[in-house]
Amino acid sequence: MRITQSLFRTQRSDPGEAETPSHRLLLKSGMVQQVAAGIYSYGPLAQRSLTKIQTIIREEMDAAGGLEVKLPALQPRELWQTSGRDQAFGPDLLRLEDRRGRAMVMAPTHEETVTLLARQFIQSYRDLPRVLYQIQTKFRDEPRPRAGLIRVREFDMKDAYSFDADEDSLDRTYQRMVQAYRNIFGRCGLPVVLVEADSGAIGGKDSHEFILPTPVGEDVMLQCPGCGYAANVERAVAQKPSPAEAEEPLPLEEVHTPNTTTIEAVADYLGIPTSKTLKAVFYWADGQVVFATVRGDLTINEIKLKRTLNAQELRPATDAEVAAAGLVAGYASPIGLERVRTVADDSVQSGSNFVVGANKPQFHLRNANYPRDFQVDLLADIAAVQEGHPCLHCGAPLRSQRGIEVGHVFKLGTFFSETLGLTYLGPQGAPQPSIMGCYGIGVGRLLAASIEQHHDDKGMFLPPAVAPYQVYLAALNVENAAVVQAAEDMYARLTHAGAEVLFDDRGESAGVKLNDADLMGFPVRVVVSPRTLRSDAVEVKARTDSEAATIPIEDAPEAVQAILAR
Repeated sequence: MRITQSLFRTQRSDPGEAETPSHRLLLKSGMVQQVAAGIYSYGPLAQRSLTKIQTIIREEMDAAGGLEVKLPALQPRELWQTSGRDQAFGPDLLRLEDRRGRAMVMAPTHEETVTLLARQFIQSYRDLPRVLYQIQTKFRDEPRPRAGLIRVREFDMKDAYSFDADEDSLDRTYQRMVQAYRNIFGRCGLPVVLVEADSGAIGGKDSHEFILPTPVGEDVMLQCPGCGYAANVERAVAQKPSPAEAEEPLPLEEVHTPNTTTIEAVADYLGIPTSKTLKAVFYWADGQVVFATVRGDLTINEIKLKRTLNAQELRPATDAEVAAAGLVAGYASPIGLERVRTVADDSVQSGSNFVVGANKPQFHLRNANYPRDFQVDLLADIAAVQEGHPCLHCGAPLRSQRGIEVGHVFKLGTFFSETLGLTYLGPQGAPQPSIMGCYGIGVGRLLAASIEQHHDDKGMFLPPAVAPYQVYLAALNVENAAVVQAAEDMYARLTHAGAEVLFDDRGESAGVKLNDADLMGFPVRVVVSPRTLRSDAVEVKARTDSEAATIPIEDAPEAVQAILAR
């Protein structure tokens, strides 16, 4: 492809709205154009990269036994009401009406429709297992689109769905998909980490994410350097740090604590560590106030709390909702509470003689002990794991790291098949629901992640499998007929050798062309200039090398292929 025949225009300065390196470079290179928050147009170069990624995905999914299908993005809302996910997805689900007033949705994922499709074809255990996949546009009305292609409202995703007869078969399919994902990310040059994850609105049992470690990621994972345990912070578990020493339970004692409405203020006022207090946090869950308690040195993980409550909606309670429930903000505790749903982290069992609110202004209680002084409706692990907490499995301190989620796999179980009537006849002729799995990769996010992994202060240095073109061929001084002829000849040689070449035949200066080459991150740069022609040669440089090599013209294709094969 010749640049003069393509759509190609780079920016000299960094775009002010860019939040991350990939966002900045995608905009600066002209690969994408923002149409609205979280909505992008993709230029020819970006589309080539996306097509390459899709090809890798298709090859690995096909090799793992996947069957490609295409499912509708526009779906009847009643289908989502049948599954219950119309409410579970909340405002992220784009809802609309057609001209007949029928309620519709723009699908963020396709469990419902793929189950209907499979129901038509899967009738016997002999039809199992099966894996169906597609690469298709999804829509999610994200409240805070950010970081370019990392979190958007319209995006292409590869979503796959497996159908198995039993748990053992699902386990084998699941591991096959995990390996396919490892292959995909490996071919894209991404050193991902497989971590335990929360299933969210998708539902299901086991769930894992593939995280690319990077400081700009919005996900946080916790890893154990001892045994290798790794989990998203939303899902992570750990040993709760133990209090300094155990004490015999003492009698409750009311103490005046003026103007101490935070855990830190109470601990400072009474001269105790925060681990000797119990923290009260108020939530609104599915139409009622929930009183949550955790040890004062810990914080509540709202994802764990939502899962524990089996809640569709969870948010912090407003001041008005707290007051209406008869709670005293800053001085509340579960002691003596009535008509309020209560849940406590199991850390209330680790320690004794806690300081808690007295449920009246300006007073706290010393020496509160569970379960002697209070009980709760639910006792569970709802605490957020923090860096340094001991690993649940081996006790080593956990390490925290940010990253980008580039893939997610779930074991869905039988919820969708039971809800939507997908059954098959077993060996004995009895109908049984198929056990399902779900596997997703965001294509645009994968491109952004590759840029985050492969960039420097000059621009991108994408691997050949992802880069729009493998070779950037620059003709310097196109007013020189000999340069033009030699560049045309090199273009033909490289193309004949099977290389993907972007030929910069513009009348721009050498500085502009070479800066654009570094910005776009093509793996190999080949330069034809009056200087190189004096020795009947060209300059060949790998994007990641510091120096270019002068190579005879006839040897250039072989030198280029050697760099691409590294």
